[in-house]
Amino acid sequence: MGGWEYLERDTNVSITVIRRLPKYHRYLAELMSKGINRISSQELSNLTGFTASQIRQDLNNFGGFGQQGYGYNVEDLHRELSKILGLDKKYTAVITGTGNLGQAIANYKGIEDAGFKIISLFDRNPKMIGLKIRDIEVRDIETLEEFIIDNKVDIGIITVPKEGAQPIADKYVKAGIKGIWNFAPIDLIVPKNVIVENVRLNESILILSYFLNNIEKI
Repeated sequence: MGGWEYLERDTNVSITVIRRLPKYHRYLAELMSKGINRISSQELSNLTGFTASQIRQDLNNFGGFGQQGYGYNVEDLHRELSKILGLDKKYTAVITGTGNLGQAIANYKGIEDAGFKIISLFDRNPKMIGLKIRDIEVRDIETLEEFIIDNKVDIGIITVPKEGAQPIADKYVKAGIKGIWNFAPIDLIVPKNVIVENVRLNESILILSYFLNNIEKI
């Protein structure tokens, strides 16, 4: 069980609602860039694909942000959602696994733009150790726990094959990591005070395959 399941139970906000918040946040940022100051729930519905009623219900979980007859102040709502998502804080992260996926994540500037700073990469391949990716050094995996403790790292990213993921998660937990972003196709076993967010690339493409297989029915 991932820690977010306990949070969902304790805060009474469903994970389904939480997963919609980044989409609201992204569209509000786009509206701000266009100089739009106000938006109604119906207009936000047209952008996001969620119903106006659903949007109002989602936002009401965190307080009253809108005004009847006015809608939402775009900048204010964006700022409040940033706080709810924790984007008013800065987080440090490490990546374990410097194959194609690990390097792609390290090279993705959007992570840093959102406030997440990758400060090191780790691998057991001697050919990778000592190299730099976007000026981030690849270190020996044997130094992983020590580095996390010394640098008070917040997030551990896993991009190793399935069979190596749980041992890496164990090292993360032992060193004090509280958040794991897991790209390996395995359900990790962690304590309830550790949050795991799984990214299932293989499952995502299978969903695409399903819709392609049923496209004539759409």
